[in-house]
Amino acid sequence: MKKVIVSLFAAGVMASPLAHATNGYFSHGYGMKAKGMGGAGIALPQDSLAAATNPAGMVMVGDRIDFGLDWFKPNRNTNVAGVGEMSGNGDSSFLIPEFGYNRMLNADSSIGISVYGNGGMNTKYKDLNARTGNLIFGSGDLGVDFSQLFISPTYAMKLNADHAVGISLNLAYQMIRLEGLQNFGVMNPGYDSSTGYGLRLGWTGKVSPSVTLGATYQTKTRMGKFSKYANLFAEQGGFDVPANYGVGIAAKLGDTTTVAADIEQIQYSGIRSVANSMVSPCGMGCLGASNGPGFGWRDMTVFKLGVSHQYASGFVVRAGYNTGRQPIPDNETMFNVIAPGTVSDHLTLGATWVMSGKSELTLGYMHAFKRTVTGTGETTGFNLNMHQDSLGIAYGWKM
Repeated sequence: MKKVIVSLFAAGVMASPLAHATNGYFSHGYGMKAKGMGGAGIALPQDSLAAATNPAGMVMVGDRIDFGLDWFKPNRNTNVAGVGEMSGNGDSSFLIPEFGYNRMLNADSSIGISVYGNGGMNTKYKDLNARTGNLIFGSGDLGVDFSQLFISPTYAMKLNADHAVGISLNLAYQMIRLEGLQNFGVMNPGYDSSTGYGLRLGWTGKVSPSVTLGATYQTKTRMGKFSKYANLFAEQGGFDVPANYGVGIAAKLGDTTTVAADIEQIQYSGIRSVANSMVSPCGMGCLGASNGPGFGWRDMTVFKLGVSHQYASGFVVRAGYNTGRQPIPDNETMFNVIAPGTVSDHLTLGATWVMSGKSELTLGYMHAFKRTVTGTGETTGFNLNMHQDSLGIAYGWKM
């Protein structure tokens, strides 16, 4: 247990500089095996990161520890009318760790912990302010660094041989830094952070010998305010984590192939600093007010489809697809220059090698296809685009 705590601490420290922007600023999946299947996992737990998707699955994965590391490379750009296209890739790639631990208390219950992250608002434009004559955003480099870390202690139990439920306490830490926004009253105050908590509930059940269903719900994670950015974000620096929920199905097609599909809803509209329109009734003069301007993001419905196939003894291959309407409306592109989460379609691949009776090595790859959002209305002339790649490796050990 001492080694587990040390490992957890190391994972938590390493997880702070995260950068995801796949399903909005949620990752396309959690756990390297699920990542290789388009993120599908509500009804298909495969490792001790299962609690990040559906805590009920933890009682199905047994005693195990998982360590993963993702190399994530987003390519984000903006095109300003009269200026041209500029790169937001001042920081071009990121290493994103994950960690999970699960222990069976008895045949019907387990406790565990999953450590994972979200993010996505990470950009650095080294030339945008200068090329626009410092008239739009401010001076110097323009950008943001934003990340979220979740540590989720989990309890799961079987109701009977085929059905299980679980609950996770989501302990959250988030950190942000903005620069180059002096024209909006933000004088480069540096990093600010906040902490908060929420719950995730889940159920999974086998409804036939070959079909398993699952459902999960995560409450809004109540976070402390970013006091250094109280004059920018709505609700005086508020930045809660949105509620989300989903359902899933996993079906075995013979002895070697499993197909899984999830539908997830992310309620960005419940977070004013994220969802409020830039075109606020009181204009830019009410930045930071309870109903002040925000990024204008809309809710996302995400569809995840994956397949795994045992190609040979000790060798499993995976593939998946993940898609959803990107969250930025055409008339909200100006603020989203610093948060261009435009991608909507993802292709994934993965594989696992069983190295011994207790250990395994998993690879996962994701490509998010380029998507452009062309500004309209008051944000005409601000056009955003992004595409992404990630390549990850995870080591799992069955205790």
